[in-house]
Amino acid sequence: MKKTFMTLVLTFIVLIPTLSFAEREIEVAVVNGVSIKKSTLLQYHEQNLKVVRANKKITLQDSLNDLIDRIIGIQAGKNEKVDKKPEVVKKMNDIIYHAYISEKIAPLLKKIKVNESDIKKYYEDNKEYRTSQILLRLRAVPSAEEVAEAQEKSMKIYNELQKNPKSFPDYAKQYGQTSTAVAGGDIGYQPRARLSPEYFENINGKKEGYITKPFRTQFGIHIVMVSGVKEYKQIDQKLYEKILYDQKRDEILANYFEKSRKNAKIEINKKQLNIQ
Repeated sequence: MKKTFMTLVLTFIVLIPTLSFAEREIEVAVVNGVSIKKSTLLQYHEQNLKVVRANKKITLQDSLNDLIDRIIGIQAGKNEKVDKKPEVVKKMNDIIYHAYISEKIAPLLKKIKVNESDIKKYYEDNKEYRTSQILLRLRAVPSAEEVAEAQEKSMKIYNELQKNPKSFPDYAKQYGQTSTAVAGGDIGYQPRARLSPEYFENINGKKEGYITKPFRTQFGIHIVMVSGVKEYKQIDQKLYEKILYDQKRDEILANYFEKSRKNAKIEINKKQLNIQ
């Protein structure tokens, strides 16, 4: 009699941790010389059972077929030198890079601690503002003419807003080039980590109702109105805990590669890059 889906789930959740070493090493299939061990199959099957497939129950045979198909596909790909294609090599290198980072940096990351005093100190200089914006978009690498045109247009809008600040939502609906334009450009409360450096610098420390002069980011020319600021007691503590964790993680990563670059042979043609 066939086991039900639920019986299979219970069986393999219990079975996998209790397999002896000898049982784990049992070959359940060999595909073109590549062995599939019992432990590999059961672990894969357990993960497979967590995914719902429309109109299909997942059996142990299905999971075994998946592993067999994977081996066949990998072997065929290597035979046809798919692994030598530039786009595949790039993906493989990305995997190697992230795996290396995980292995080398993971022990250091475990030492990261973020407490409430860290969050309070950070929030003193990085408050969370509610803002609305009028964005005149520019291409990633715009021409000088495109930039000049956007700057001229943004200054005209800004000058009009100085005469009637309350018309900001109307101007945002008329000129804004973002998905929030229909809502008067309101992007709600955003932590500094979600804003470009230029955006935050132009609103930091400003009071409700303040309208910035036009400024440029990689997205285009912005005019921003401040409409609120959160008090510390109103913030999402978990969000800021993650923000500070990410900052400390990035510092560890930057320091690691700064030291690594000193031991690497690197030649940079600064004249071609126009950098100092």
